[in-house]
Amino acid sequence: MSTSNGSQAADPPRTAYLVKRLESALRSRLDAAVKPYGLTATQYTALAALRTSPGQSSAQLARRSFVSAQTMQEMVVALERRGLVSRAPSPTNRRVLRIDLSARGEAILRDLDDEVDDIEQAMLADLEPQHVETLRHALRVCARRLAEQATAPQPPQ
Repeated sequence: MSTSNGSQAADPPRTAYLVKRLESALRSRLDAAVKPYGLTATQYTALAALRTSPGQSSAQLARRSFVSAQTMQEMVVALERRGLVSRAPSPTNRRVLRIDLSARGEAILRDLDDEVDDIEQAMLADLEPQHVETLRHALRVCARRLAEQATAPQPPQ
């Protein structure tokens, strides 16, 4: 396709690039929202994941928060020191520590709910409700597909 000056039009950006741009913009807004609470966007993500699914192990929480197991272990120690989470041995495997939100961690999340809702509403403001649902569905499908590929056995080379 040629433009009016005869040069070739650039290819549209890759979907992966657009997703990364969105993630970067969202992370910037989240970092600004959670900073007054002494948190990072990654710490907020971990706390929110615990609210949704309490009693996770550090490894499970790392996967849900998009960080390495080592990074999550360090983060959990820091959050525990601040009184935002607690850890206790799992009743089924004493070597696994289950992580739960403390009352203080839950209170911080409640304080942040409106601000995070505002960020999400701003992000989605130009989309019709049915397009928001389509977007959410598409993102879940894409994430699940990549996760399945990551855990599928790889053929020998």
